[in-house]
Amino acid sequence: MSKREYSYVDLPQKQAVVLLGSILVVALCGIVYELIIGTVSSYLLGNSVYQFSLTIGFFMFAMGVGSYVSRFIEGNLVQAFVWVELILAFVGGMCSISLFMLFPYAPWFYTVGMFTFISTIGFLVGLEIPILTRILSERSTTRQSISDVLSLDYIGALIGSVAFPVLLLPSLGLITASFAIGLTNACVALLNVFWLRNHLDNFHRVLAYVIAVIVLLFVLTLSASRITGFAQDHLYFDRIVWRDQSPYQTLVVTNTWKSDDVRLFIDGHLQFSQADEYRYHEALVHPLLAWGSEPERVLILGGGDGLAVREVLKHPTVNHIDLVDLDPEMTRLGAEFAPIVRLNEGSMASEFLTVFNQDAFLYVKEAGRKYDRIIIDFPDPHNEALSKLYSVEFYAMVADILEEDGALVTQSSSPFFATHSYWTVALTLEELFADVVSYNTPIPSFGIWGFHIASKQSGQTLGVLPDGLRSLTAESFQAGRTFTTDLLPRKPLEVNSIFNPTIYERYAEDLAGI
Repeated sequence: MSKREYSYVDLPQKQAVVLLGSILVVALCGIVYELIIGTVSSYLLGNSVYQFSLTIGFFMFAMGVGSYVSRFIEGNLVQAFVWVELILAFVGGMCSISLFMLFPYAPWFYTVGMFTFISTIGFLVGLEIPILTRILSERSTTRQSISDVLSLDYIGALIGSVAFPVLLLPSLGLITASFAIGLTNACVALLNVFWLRNHLDNFHRVLAYVIAVIVLLFVLTLSASRITGFAQDHLYFDRIVWRDQSPYQTLVVTNTWKSDDVRLFIDGHLQFSQADEYRYHEALVHPLLAWGSEPERVLILGGGDGLAVREVLKHPTVNHIDLVDLDPEMTRLGAEFAPIVRLNEGSMASEFLTVFNQDAFLYVKEAGRKYDRIIIDFPDPHNEALSKLYSVEFYAMVADILEEDGALVTQSSSPFFATHSYWTVALTLEELFADVVSYNTPIPSFGIWGFHIASKQSGQTLGVLPDGLRSLTAESFQAGRTFTTDLLPRKPLEVNSIFNPTIYERYAEDLAGI
């Protein structure tokens, strides 16, 4: 069939409108695939700036390659567009579940899979736009067709980038969103098959393939909750007893098959294990509350599981506790999920406790009240968003709401596995506080773990610890202040600042053994 027989000069206005609408949806789906891959990689590997930078960079490069290759596509451009859209629907729809299933294997295996999906999806999106532009340019001027295509492409990208964090991720989750967007791509292909069927070489064959992909993705979308459960079982190995995708993070509670060991994971990272969480929380809370004068008002930043609150309540002088945790699903878990409530001994129902579901950075900035003790229990600084919560600017605001004889404690990751990020916290605190005390304790689930106490007044010492603690003693605390040579920094460090967020770079280097 000659090229002339595929002329689109007389393409009806209604068919042109369908193609223009397809451009908007294509752009929407493309940006969502990009965000899904970046988010999955950030959840599983950490360092979101690095992951999103790689995803965006290679995605744009692959789009450029696809755009270049599109010049070699001849013949029936409408049918070529439908085939590309159909392949994109399948590959994009499967990207999230595939990446989750690859992760438990070797890191290079996941990396190969990640770049394969980024390159393939970017290449296909890069093919589509020039093909549609060439079709539309035959019935109008090149200037008008380029203007229409690019404007709708940018609008679709905006809609997708807003819809993903606001609607798709919190309501559907990563795996279901991937299936649903793939289904959307396939439906666009179906719409074009029907409206432009007179431009297809074999309408019934193309329609059969489109329907097959739609049915597959529709079934996968309906079965997404079971598939998500299977993927999470594959990822965590232990039996999953509770899961939730909040607007902020993925929360998973597991229980081991061999013993009654409840574990909490946030974005795939272990937060605590029932077997030894008491070692962590006793070390986090009691040295601080026994430091200097007896406290009455305590602020906890993070710790929505209620385990730190449980330990604070062992100090009879405390009569007011404010807990700040961004995610209401996290504090709801601590207050309502029976295995966690049993573990925290119902601490989230204490009459002394007030919960604030808001950003800790903003809370500290606007608190307007002072505290005797502040407990900082954030996740490790594995991305730039968490890095600001370990910054000199944040600690300066914390110092403003501390009483003059007050003190704070912050969990600071492992001085063994994350040596330089651990000591970066100490260096940053020393910029603001008269006295900084560093100590560590062994926690079987995590290894050696480290903390820092910072106080406005120097010369304060450890007082009397509560009776009945399972692990911590005054002697073990003093022993924990000694650091062996392999727990000390081996290169110069810098104060962590919002304007120079070095800590998450140190953290990534530490974990990579650099």
